[in-house]
Amino acid sequence: MIRLRVKEIAEEKNVSMTRLAKLSDVDYKTVRKLFRDPTSEIGLSTLDKLAWALQVEPADLIAYTRTPPLIWQEAQRPEE
Repeated sequence: MIRLRVKEIAEEKNVSMTRLAKLSDVDYKTVRKLFRDPTSEIGLSTLDKLAWALQVEPADLIAYTRTPPLIWQEAQRPEE
């Protein structure tokens, strides 16, 4: 599973949703959505803006946890 760490990093840096929206020039509703649902999809330009505003690398905003394959993925898995 891929999730965004925007809320975690913003809280570590004491940056509110309102301030993050202003600093990054990202709509407040988008920032609020990312705080509430870290698995939301965003574009690379939005990721770049958020990283710039939080003074981190874009990769720092992404967390990846390996999950078991879904049924359709299992069927397509190449044989080892």
